[in-house]
Amino acid sequence: MTYYFPGRMGIAATQEDYGLRAHLAGSGTTEMLSGPGRTASVCPMLLPQNTQATLYDGFITAGGKEYRLRIQLPPSRELKSARIDCDWRLQLVLQDKQDIFKQRLEQSPDLTTFLVELQNLLEQTSSQQSSVGPPPQYFTKLVQEIDKLGWDRLAYIDPSFKSLQVQCRDACQREHILTINLHNQYPQMTPTCTADLPGKVNFKWSQQDSLQGVLHQFEKALAQYQDFWDNMKELDKSTWVLEPEKPSYKDTVRRIALGNNASVQITVDPAHPRMLPECRFLGADHVINPIKQSLNANLHCWDPRQTLLPNLQNVLAVDFPSPANSSKEDFNMACSICYAYRLGEEIPDRACDDPRCSRPFHTTCLIEWLRALPSTRMSFNVIFGECPYCSKPITVKMTAAR
Repeated sequence: MTYYFPGRMGIAATQEDYGLRAHLAGSGTTEMLSGPGRTASVCPMLLPQNTQATLYDGFITAGGKEYRLRIQLPPSRELKSARIDCDWRLQLVLQDKQDIFKQRLEQSPDLTTFLVELQNLLEQTSSQQSSVGPPPQYFTKLVQEIDKLGWDRLAYIDPSFKSLQVQCRDACQREHILTINLHNQYPQMTPTCTADLPGKVNFKWSQQDSLQGVLHQFEKALAQYQDFWDNMKELDKSTWVLEPEKPSYKDTVRRIALGNNASVQITVDPAHPRMLPECRFLGADHVINPIKQSLNANLHCWDPRQTLLPNLQNVLAVDFPSPANSSKEDFNMACSICYAYRLGEEIPDRACDDPRCSRPFHTTCLIEWLRALPSTRMSFNVIFGECPYCSKPITVKMTAAR
């Protein structure tokens, strides 16, 4: 039995390099292969490509990873004469397991058994490779870099020294955390970085870079969002923010109370925080329609030199309820169907349009209620029905459901 390794496998549907190619030839007991039904039960993504079930192409899954695999059988469908091609990642995993691979193939009575054996081999090999820790020089370099960075800036480091969190303060002394995940081959392999920012940061990396360079790039990114965070802080301090319940630095959306059963959801551009945000009004029509009209009439009054709060109050012609003169419980009206304020991540965002009722509802609850009524009708994505309390007409858009 011989093995050889060409540069590519001739499949037009893929651009990947294929390395491990086993052209199996030799003598031995001939065993017939199992049918595609049993094969699909083991590898559902490895599909027969012809009616004779002599050509299989697709993927084999092991250890949470997918590997491209192609198996071509001779007309006799003898396993000993099968030809197997795989992608370079599978070749890398099996590069030191050629003898075991050959043995499993020779001893397997059919294709299904061989695929099970191959999956077990891949899982064992992947587990062994992942358990190998970084080389000694990895730790030496990492400790040296943390020394330069300052151990006082280290908020956390895991026992394996592969993940660390670095503290950083912006110009307004807001504290930020940069999480850095390192590869065993650091610094040859690029680290992955995550942070609580409203936009994506494209960290540049070369083998000559260090943690200090990553932190410097992070600090430059923080400087871009100072005005955004200042504007959002003013809103959070001076209005009743219904959603998110606990805003983070990355959140660009605020749902602000306008009054009982009425609110406005704004989406702010972090790159241009003083521009008019996208506004979505939630509540009874008799409450929000006049505010919409004010917005349309006062758009020309928006002044990008001012912050968000005074601009919004000016163009909407409203004074937002604030913690100084009201309580948040005044606006936390429970849903009149499920009698809860929060349903998962959802809070009541629909209300009866009759001023004498104005009962609040979760959109999800209202949709389910109306669907159960025989008098309800639907046109496109809008449901038409009756208020569960006053029986006045009420509508709800299906696209609004979360």
